[in-house]
Amino acid sequence: MISDIIKRIKKIVIKIGSNTLSNEDGTINKEFLNKLTFQVSKLREMDKQVIIVSSGAIISGVCSIGKWSRKEDIHYKQALSSIGQVELMNAYLNAFSKYDLRIGQVLLTREDFLDDYRTLNIRNTLFTLVDEGIIPIVNENDTICVEEIKIGDNDTLSALTTNLFSADLLVLLSDIDGVYDKSPKEYNDAVMIETVTNIDELLNNITIGKENYFGTGGIATKIEAAKKVNKYGIPMILANGKKENILIDLLEGKAKSTLFLP
Repeated sequence: MISDIIKRIKKIVIKIGSNTLSNEDGTINKEFLNKLTFQVSKLREMDKQVIIVSSGAIISGVCSIGKWSRKEDIHYKQALSSIGQVELMNAYLNAFSKYDLRIGQVLLTREDFLDDYRTLNIRNTLFTLVDEGIIPIVNENDTICVEEIKIGDNDTLSALTTNLFSADLLVLLSDIDGVYDKSPKEYNDAVMIETVTNIDELLNNITIGKENYFGTGGIATKIEAAKKVNKYGIPMILANGKKENILIDLLEGKAKSTLFLP
């Protein structure tokens, strides 16, 4: 079913989590990025329009300057994001240039989605970029964000972007194969759920676990992202971005994941 969906649809939003994008030492995983851009180039050859929502700015900033990592002050976090955005976009630029693909950066805050005029401008920018063959790289604008205007996590940002772009599919690349009935980090007998057609029923039948199992936002924010896009008739796939050529394998029906159907 996932293979058929990807082959049929036109517009895809792909969200890359920090755990997927970075190495254990906090550096950007160039090998992952090179493989990701190769797979996106294949989707582009199939005439797909792709938007990427990417985490990783703050962790890239920490790695770049080697300090401030333990400072919780908001101004340091904003400064780290400013530094890290340069590193992050440079990594994407270098990776995509190998396939003669260009990128554009789009930085957003929660307020951008609450103001109709801003929302229209964002939508127009995204459509112009993809129509001209550019791949937008979307992230939260952490350089100016404080709690009052933060979106909070890129699972939510990717869902909002998907709806704004009127995409046909959202793909969340995390560090786990999909949604399990209970935390696979805590239970060896955890079973992955491959298809979800009723999210409320899902929530009644899974155990989140002590660590809200995986990623910065945890499974809860991923399920909320699915709710947001399913509401508009858009399916979502949660898959393991650390698996080699995961997008190609999903396209060819070779990889397991969780598909949320509206």
